[in-house]
Amino acid sequence: MPRDILPPVVNLIALETSTEYCSLALSRGEQVFERGFHAGQRHSELALPALRELLQQADLAMASVDGIAYGAGPGSFTGLRIACGLAQGLALAGNLQVAGIGTLLALAENCAADKVVACLDARMGEVYHAAYCNSGGTWIEMHAPGLYRPEAVPRIEGGDWVGCGSGFRAHGAALAKCYGDAIARTDADAVPNATAILRLAKQVFAAGQGVDAAAAVPLYVRDKVALKANER
Repeated sequence: MPRDILPPVVNLIALETSTEYCSLALSRGEQVFERGFHAGQRHSELALPALRELLQQADLAMASVDGIAYGAGPGSFTGLRIACGLAQGLALAGNLQVAGIGTLLALAENCAADKVVACLDARMGEVYHAAYCNSGGTWIEMHAPGLYRPEAVPRIEGGDWVGCGSGFRAHGAALAKCYGDAIARTDADAVPNATAILRLAKQVFAAGQGVDAAAAVPLYVRDKVALKANER
């Protein structure tokens, strides 16, 4: 059976391929090793070789890995399937458990702020959106991940929010109109990061909430991947 309870300090691998960037991270005890690069549509070709190099850099064998985390979504459908598939394959081979971490939550974790509107460009004139507040090191979900037209995103209460993600680059004007002065600053170049996924996954595994590899699934949010001719 997979290892159900992990010690506070563990060796974990994190994979994030939900955008055009490929991000990988692993922890060996307290040490963290990471690598990220623009992969375009070559994640399936480049991710595993990059992971092998990272394991070599950390001097860590797969037999010493305790769990696998992956960016579960939302994001690119193909990218989500790649990360989930890699996590499943590695976990099955090593008899490990996995943790799927939401990409919008990872985006918030990586933004160095306590109140974050995480927003990724979903193409087709829409955005993937969620809002989180950090209280005592714990993220509280104010708005669950969802798919919206940029002019129809959920309202947020109060001010001093930070807007992170490509949605603010693709639809900055519409989002600014919705949020007004509630957004103190934006980081439109921010992307989900495997190091953030690693930090979040440590909490999941420490709480005994890892799952069997067969239970790993992407979070698509959208169930439609292309516009019809009359919708373009």
